Amino acid sequence: MSLLDEPVAQDDLMRDRTRVFEEFLDSETDFYNYKADIASMLRLDQHRLIVNIDDLRDYRREFADGLFKQPVEFLPAFDEALLQIVQRVHDREKHDIESKTYRVGFSGSFGDHQVSPRTLRAAHLGRLISLEGIVTRCSLVRPKMLKSVHFCPETRLFHAREYRDATSSTSNLPPTSSVTPQTDDEGHPLQTEYGHCVFRDHQRISIQEMPERAPAGQLPRSTDVILDDDLVDKCKPGDRIQLVGVYRSVGGGAGGAFKSLILANNINLLSSKSGGGIAQTPLTDSDIRTINQLSKRSDIFHLLSQSLAPSIYGHKQIKEAVVLLLLGGAEKNLPNGTHIRGDINMLMVGDPSTAKSQVLRFVLNTALLAIATTGRGSSGVGLTAAVTTDKDTGERRLEAGAMVLADRGVVCIDEFDKMSDIDRVAIHEVMEQQTVTIAKAGIHTTLNARCSVIAAANPIYGQYDVHKDPHKNIALPDSLLSRFDLLFIVTDDVDETRDRQIADHVLRMHRYLPPGVEEGTPVFDSLTQQLSVENPAEAQAATPAGTDGADASPFEKFDPLLHFGFTDEARRAAGGDAISGRTRRKKKAGKVEILSIAFVKKYLQYAKSKPAPVLTKGAADHIVNVYATLRNEQAEGNQKRTSPLTARTLETLIRLATAHAKARLSASVTERDAMAAEDILRFALYKEVLKRDRNLKKRRLNEGEARRRGPHGSDGSDSESSDEEEEDADATQRMEPPAPAKAKSVAPWGDESQDVDMDGATQVQASAPAAVPAGAAEEGGLRPRRYDLFRTRLAQLFSSTLQDEETFYFADLLKAVNEGLAADVAFTEVEATAVVQRMSDANELMLSDGIVYKI
Repeated sequence: MSLLDEPVAQDDLMRDRTRVFEEFLDSETDFYNYKADIASMLRLDQHRLIVNIDDLRDYRREFADGLFKQPVEFLPAFDEALLQIVQRVHDREKHDIESKTYRVGFSGSFGDHQVSPRTLRAAHLGRLISLEGIVTRCSLVRPKMLKSVHFCPETRLFHAREYRDATSSTSNLPPTSSVTPQTDDEGHPLQTEYGHCVFRDHQRISIQEMPERAPAGQLPRSTDVILDDDLVDKCKPGDRIQLVGVYRSVGGGAGGAFKSLILANNINLLSSKSGGGIAQTPLTDSDIRTINQLSKRSDIFHLLSQSLAPSIYGHKQIKEAVVLLLLGGAEKNLPNGTHIRGDINMLMVGDPSTAKSQVLRFVLNTALLAIATTGRGSSGVGLTAAVTTDKDTGERRLEAGAMVLADRGVVCIDEFDKMSDIDRVAIHEVMEQQTVTIAKAGIHTTLNARCSVIAAANPIYGQYDVHKDPHKNIALPDSLLSRFDLLFIVTDDVDETRDRQIADHVLRMHRYLPPGVEEGTPVFDSLTQQLSVENPAEAQAATPAGTDGADASPFEKFDPLLHFGFTDEARRAAGGDAISGRTRRKKKAGKVEILSIAFVKKYLQYAKSKPAPVLTKGAADHIVNVYATLRNEQAEGNQKRTSPLTARTLETLIRLATAHAKARLSASVTERDAMAAEDILRFALYKEVLKRDRNLKKRRLNEGEARRRGPHGSDGSDSESSDEEEEDADATQRMEPPAPAKAKSVAPWGDESQDVDMDGATQVQASAPAAVPAGAAEEGGLRPRRYDLFRTRLAQLFSSTLQDEETFYFADLLKAVNEGLAADVAFTEVEATAVVQRMSDANELMLSDGIVYKI
């Protein structure tokens, strides 16, 4: 074979490609100037030049395609071209380029080479790809030896050896042994000169597909990435990144499946302060024009809240709070390092079957980034961060939990009360400081977890007891409750009119059929159905030809089967002050306006992207007055506070007012926003506690006693059933007002009689209508003064030591009344029985079988 028939040497191909790349970097157009970028790179002492792949495609398309399909052949040539230009243009006095490596990173559009961890296939092996995902774990940065230098004391000679493995470079050079030589070729011992060895930073990370893009019911996919040199520590767990790199198989797998990983070439952080890393919906000019027009309506906040969850009947204030939660307040980072959160946290506690989980599902579907979890299905480290051991290297590494992954998003926690106390404590720091601090296994770090928390829980009794204070129904500590900005108590009240409306609404939804589907047609499972609502951009692209999808109306067509709840809400709000005259006329005319979920997502996204509104003097003064009033006012009637009033309540008012101003796309927070925030906070803050009917309880005790004695006066065994019937009857009579007393008497445990002392017993006798009747003064040896003394001491006991008791043994009660009295003044059993019997006749106590019951 002659020399002319031999193929072109690899060095010649490399030289030609290097020349083309060098000409590309030297060229200047109106769109790019890489010579200036190289000068800036040298000035900032950086080692990587970012090149837009679109510029190279315009310059020489075949070289761009070669980079995509054969990066092993083209990338070293591009790096060499950059090094030659750097050597040519650098200033020797300013820049030291010796022992430095310069590399090229890529950005731009990658076409079908744009993949995710789920769509990575064998066809992508050996290709240059772009991949988007979320970083779930990072290893420590380790030095990797590239070249070792050894000295032989006997021959006085130096020896050098280079090391390569499958992850060292993108070239096709075979890997070398990783064992450092101990002797030279003649057997002379060698000493390693570590000061002359060449090392390079090396880090391994894992990228997982974004939670909002993962299909439901499938495990999220992940892949490993190798970072070298200047790319190490460019990202941390929880960051959303766009990665450019070479997908490569490194072998070593079991069962014929080779290990594969990505050698990183460039990293773009997608997580920005405005949440730019979250999968956002593209907004067209028409969308922005429509959003700005709707924001000028006076009822825009009401329109957004009612359009949020059309399948949920009622819950007006909760829907308004969800809109504010999705918008969020204004985050503050002060110069002294103080961080004031702007995210709003919300908790719903209430009876089963009150649509709490459905509200969470709509938040999951509507928020730009939302992660769902449950109380029993989450651990403390699963919510925050976990320290694990790498099975390959044995080193410790950090894995991000749900709240770290939901940075700049929303975390939905269902069954919040089922979470163990140890796991619940883990989220205390996240809900206020919005960071996760890890100090375990030798790892000390702080991760960002700037997310809103919306949780749903059941009361401690399974069903909310309206006769008990809220804090006795909610088994959560005040330290946790104060971190929730809003705490809504949702009760399933019995109301015939409302029950009929809810039943009508539910039945209408069950009668709904999608357009084009005949009744009776079987429903086939859709394995590709996602949890989130369809992407508005995809829906827009699917509009029929000949229609202008960009100018589509933001309103949904009214469907009487789906939107029955809106007509009732509109009817009730038709005379409201917050509704404009034009809207009121439309509602009275029967026309109901409903925004589509896709447009609501666009509106919320656009409102969040705008600068935070500024707090005005009027709004600030109103917030101060509201806070001072709430702290000092007494609850009216039977109302009780659901959560403690702390300084966090003041920040809650500011956040709610700011979010309300965002809903109007306003640049300032006005007094109107502060008043709306006050209304929502007052609704969430107070809950009425009903009183039981005392006469009803006494009648029930008498009936229970009769049942226990049986038909012949003997004691029966119906105690448990009578107790159950008593509880059922109590539940049915919760909403009944107490029956008026026949005669007004001063109850010894009332507010008026707590100040009565023994010396003033005669005044009580004179003023009490229920005085001892004439002729009965000596009955059972009981005089009026003795009767009043017993009642007074009993009232003092009921207001102090026996305050929380409901039943007492008669003997114990007599002993407590006589405590502290002289022997000649103490009450006998006959006297005490007579007093208690008389009080029982006055519906003040109940005595049965030696047991005294409060009424």
